[in-house]
Amino acid sequence: MNTALVIVAAGSGQRLGSALPKAFVSLAGESLLQHALAQASGWEVAPTVVAVVPAGWEEPARAMGTGLGPSFRVVTGGDTRTESVRRGVDALADDTDFVLIHDAARPLMPLAVFDRVLAALKAGSAAVIPTTPVVDTLVTQARSTGKTEGGIDRDLLAGVQTPQGFPAEALQAAYRSVDGEFTDDAEIMRQAGHNVDSVPGDPQGFKITFPEDLARAEAVLGHSPVPRVGSALDVHAFDEASPLILAGLEWPGEKGLSGHSDGDAVVHAIVDAILQAAGQGDLGHHFGTDRPEFAAASSQVFLKEALKIATQAGFRVSSVAVQIIGNRPKIGPRREEAQKHLSALVGSPVTLGATTTDGLGFTGRGEGIAASATAVLVPLA
Repeated sequence: MNTALVIVAAGSGQRLGSALPKAFVSLAGESLLQHALAQASGWEVAPTVVAVVPAGWEEPARAMGTGLGPSFRVVTGGDTRTESVRRGVDALADDTDFVLIHDAARPLMPLAVFDRVLAALKAGSAAVIPTTPVVDTLVTQARSTGKTEGGIDRDLLAGVQTPQGFPAEALQAAYRSVDGEFTDDAEIMRQAGHNVDSVPGDPQGFKITFPEDLARAEAVLGHSPVPRVGSALDVHAFDEASPLILAGLEWPGEKGLSGHSDGDAVVHAIVDAILQAAGQGDLGHHFGTDRPEFAAASSQVFLKEALKIATQAGFRVSSVAVQIIGNRPKIGPRREEAQKHLSALVGSPVTLGATTTDGLGFTGRGEGIAASATAVLVPLA
């Protein structure tokens, strides 16, 4: 029987903090897509492979799949995962019996899982997903208030992975019969009236979504990229006429900080540390007072540009640690909020601490705030 493997590789790298599409981000010197294609070429089933990639990345993808033979196809993806898979499924040859849909973002999935999915299809399943047990205690949580409720039996739940397998004709028909967006292909088959069976997945097949996932995958592969570290200190005096912007947040009722931009000492220190670690100068070089276009600008503009500069230099931010030095504002009540906000801006974990100088110096006298930051960068390749 003829088996096809559709590799979904059309997602963005935004949550990885990369300017590249996710499947083209480097893992241990090769892109996620290269890892997925190498996996396909090593599978003894020898499937026909279809790679679904972002517009403009078709030629690089074709170059990566030259070892898969003339049956290898590259398809341009859509704006959503559902549309991308639909296009990949539409590209299957008419004589395809079974199709496995696999995310390039799971490059470490063992081939034994592929075998289990295909075996279940051959035994008559209409749809097969690999699953892993849920090990954490689960609660429901109201996003607006943070209130939680327990009572969820985790033994009735499972984590869903890829590859997911289907009879090709049934999956194509299911895609024609449904509208809307779906998080996976098994749900489309459920909507079309099919039962979905499961086989054991593998914890090693975790999905790479955030920078820490990439670091975990590199550790699994025994790859340890040499980090680059930058440290910076930024100082601003208080300005009672301005609102306080610190760590990207507004602090009502607090005195603001003077500066060429919004005076955010925390973000300035992070920007400076990133630029230094990447070997790309410092804050003053790129955003100094001789640049009138940055007057009164949000410091987040500087951070976005610094991340772009670091990426162009071949680095991504692995983590950032910041220490705020000053008597006010009180950081503790908003520490978690600030850390989450900064982590989202940087695209990697940011930890935030605060201290005073026991009444010593300008911060002790309440004249301003200082912030020190340490940024750790690792090579993209």
